Amino acid sequence: MTTISNLRLAAVSYTAGFRIDDFLDRVADVLRAEGVRLAGALQENSPGTAGRCSAMTLVDLGSRRRFTISQDLGAQAEGCRLDARGIAEFVALFDRGPGEAAELMMLNRFGRAEAEGGGLRPVFARALEGGIPILTAVRAPYAEAWAQFHGRLASDLPASEDRVLAWCRDSVRMTRATPPLSPVG
Repeated sequence: MTTISNLRLAAVSYTAGFRIDDFLDRVADVLRAEGVRLAGALQENSPGTAGRCSAMTLVDLGSRRRFTISQDLGAQAEGCRLDARGIAEFVALFDRGPGEAAELMMLNRFGRAEAEGGGLRPVFARALEGGIPILTAVRAPYAEAWAQFHGRLASDLPASEDRVLAWCRDSVRMTRATPPLSPVG
């Protein structure tokens, strides 16, 4: 079991309109170049056509496998277009194990699905149980649900690449210096 002293969990706080997916992709690219073994998934959005929303894809950081997580509800749709099937497929893949020992888990965001008890919550929980540090992103509407999820033990990070990379590097150093608590997978 993970103890509070070795819990490494952080969220980048961002506002609507900030290109968080691009930001996290840049962070992941830097960490990969430094030899960090990443697990988790980041989101890619394909540009939508006129009157249509962009298509959302979850990209597994280990296998590069892609999971469609949006559904086209048509040009007049106003409701949520998240397709939980793609998320469930990714969660099932992670349940089989992330492959080589991960040093850092990056999960695209703690959003509405996670706030409501679903989405990637099982992946968050499994990584925490395995002692894998987690970096995610959270917007203000989900900040309270995020705080309740982690018991106010996570670090809040600004949308600054330098600050986020510093947290990641520190977490990876701690991971490398400490043997795994239990295998994930």
